[in-house]
Amino acid sequence: MGIKKYNPTSPGRRFQTGSDSSEITADRPYEPLIKPLKKTGGRNNYGCVTVWHRGGGNRRAYRAIDFKRDKTGIPAKVETIEYDPNRSARIALLKYRDGERRYIISPAGLQVGDELISGKGAEIKTGNVLPLSDIPLGTFIHNIELRPGQGAKLVRSAGSSAQLIAKEDNYVQVKLSSGEVRLIPSLCMATIGQVSNPDHENISLGKAGRMRWLGRRPSVRGVAMNPIDHPLGGGEGKSSGGRPACSPWGRPEGVKTRQNKRTDRFIIKRRK
Repeated sequence: MGIKKYNPTSPGRRFQTGSDSSEITADRPYEPLIKPLKKTGGRNNYGCVTVWHRGGGNRRAYRAIDFKRDKTGIPAKVETIEYDPNRSARIALLKYRDGERRYIISPAGLQVGDELISGKGAEIKTGNVLPLSDIPLGTFIHNIELRPGQGAKLVRSAGSSAQLIAKEDNYVQVKLSSGEVRLIPSLCMATIGQVSNPDHENISLGKAGRMRWLGRRPSVRGVAMNPIDHPLGGGEGKSSGGRPACSPWGRPEGVKTRQNKRTDRFIIKRRK
């Protein structure tokens, strides 16, 4: 995958870049695996905005992704590699030997026609799925489960990968892309390789309208608001705020919000 630049025919085009989509092999998704996706606009079931700066955007259909990869021992061939509007990575359509088709998150380097398999004893090859206990130390992995049979929860965004660094009795140590080292049960499944579309982070949207296509509404600075709306608002003339950055409800930036002390024992090393 590469990045394409546009001719500067307008100020919005001047610094705009996009994906060249050279790895994509299909224009339309596989119909039986798509579902309707209703927009929330950032609102909860009471109609109150709980997530700011969401709304609008192009209509999308959800592609049902197989995060469990539980068809063990049945070989599957890669039919297509497709764009998914709901995630940063590419997705791949697998056709299993028994005729069933499923979408997976495509690893980097996967090609149409490649054969993949999941389960204990599978070859250490990009796209194959194995228990963490069967994966050699130092291997780069993605789509990692946190509990056996739960489905992949970690390392699913474009270009990300984790590394298996140690094995203990019933757990393995995995170094995540954030730098955090975490204990994960050795029976959990993971996929070999790095997630596709690693250049996603280098794309420049170039103009505000392209943000709106993605459903991201404008964000207003706190110092530009009135005192009733934000702790940094108000002041005579243009004010720089006069206090450390914070949320509209006064919570300082950088304060830890993690409340799940039950799983703290699984974190060997924090990301900071």
